[in-house]
Amino acid sequence: MKKNLLSLMLLPFTVLMAQNINISPDKRYLQRSDGQPFVWIGDTAWELFHRLDREQATEYLANRAQKGFTLVQAVVLAELDGLRTPNPYGEVPFIDMDPTRPNEAYFEHVDFIVNKAEELGLFMGLLPTWGDKIYSAHPGAGPVVFNSENAKVYGEFLGKRYAQKPVIWILGGDRNIANQDVLDIWDAMAKGLKRGCSGKQLITYHPRGGSMSATFLHNKEWLDFNMYQSGHMGSYHPVYRYAEKLALFEPRKPFVDGEPAYEDIAVKFWEFMDWSKPGMERVPKGVLDSDGLIQKPDYFKKGFIDAHDVRVHAYWDFLAGACGYTYGNNAIWQMCKKGNPPAIPCLTDWREAMDRPGAADMRHVRDLFESRPFDKVQPDQSIIYGPNPDDSTHIQAAGSTDGSFIIVYLSVGQPVNVVMEKLSGPAVAWWFDPRDGLARQIGEFKNQQVQTFTPPSSGYKKDWVLVIDSIKADYSPPGQVSD
Repeated sequence: MKKNLLSLMLLPFTVLMAQNINISPDKRYLQRSDGQPFVWIGDTAWELFHRLDREQATEYLANRAQKGFTLVQAVVLAELDGLRTPNPYGEVPFIDMDPTRPNEAYFEHVDFIVNKAEELGLFMGLLPTWGDKIYSAHPGAGPVVFNSENAKVYGEFLGKRYAQKPVIWILGGDRNIANQDVLDIWDAMAKGLKRGCSGKQLITYHPRGGSMSATFLHNKEWLDFNMYQSGHMGSYHPVYRYAEKLALFEPRKPFVDGEPAYEDIAVKFWEFMDWSKPGMERVPKGVLDSDGLIQKPDYFKKGFIDAHDVRVHAYWDFLAGACGYTYGNNAIWQMCKKGNPPAIPCLTDWREAMDRPGAADMRHVRDLFESRPFDKVQPDQSIIYGPNPDDSTHIQAAGSTDGSFIIVYLSVGQPVNVVMEKLSGPAVAWWFDPRDGLARQIGEFKNQQVQTFTPPSSGYKKDWVLVIDSIKADYSPPGQVSD
């Protein structure tokens, strides 16, 4: 493993880190301090600080940087009994579980990982705590330790400690707002964070599955942008509906899909588990092997989310107006290790999961959207001529604010009719393969009438992206990012 880790660390990463992320002037996307759009390609690593040692964390972060991720989401006070079960160095976050008495040794480990992410050009989306440490309608391992007073102290402690780091703050932790007392606690924590970092870092909120932060918090001054959790319902989930709703909220704020369906997670896993029992006992004997990994996948009768599902939701989200998408893998969020009881049964351990195909496909998502002016992407379903149902054949499209390009995602390689007048002048069309990131030119077309485009292949898992550029824009082929 050490040899593999060394080879990862010697990869020629180009770190162009602008430490702060800001809201764009038109409130539609995020941008770096130098004004360049920030394409949020996140990874879900909730248990990163809690379950990985420094060598393992370095291996994981290097892998994510190499694959083109721009941000990693992790929880300081972790979901899986993060207050009482120590990290790999035997440390817990607080002395006597008191949020006003942080354990320096624990936070030195957090420091190491945040610093390593910065070295590799990654931002951290830091959750100060999982939502079960605050009262909610869905209790977890807990325990509940926060009130308005200590939440503000803790928030200010974190804000000061990481004020100079490339950090975005994410409150919530898979919980909605249960009552006014709970809202007061999150308000206090947010105000503490803002005070600690002198207002330099952004804050959002991670809600429960099927929810949006805007429902509870949109008019809060501290909520800089919205997050939704489209959740683990299955394939072809209409994630674009969240984006459509959020685009109507006033005042306008950018939005991110912070938790879509994870690669390798069982579809509607909760229907096949007994949550009253611990770990491996949550499924019948024999479903898991001696390492705690799934050996009978057929037990989960609705199947598993795969790389194709991940791509579908990513492109649907971005083309519907999201400024970010956070990939996840079921083994990685919980940093599943062989022999340890899983929170949700896994197909692999965390190390094998790092190189699953859906994770590799995120590089192509990023390259495509960085190869065109991301600040000009504008959702526009009127680009598509004809019926467009909410199923596997749904087509999502976006144009540009200046008419210089069109991007259309075809989830099963279906033919598409495009209204060419949406482009400013004669155009060149391309097929972009979201599985390998390669582009092939189709030909040149007039910006007149309706043109039918038929992908090179069609059927399940044979998705394609159609990119049509105005010739005068002189763009590089899709996916080729200019220096």
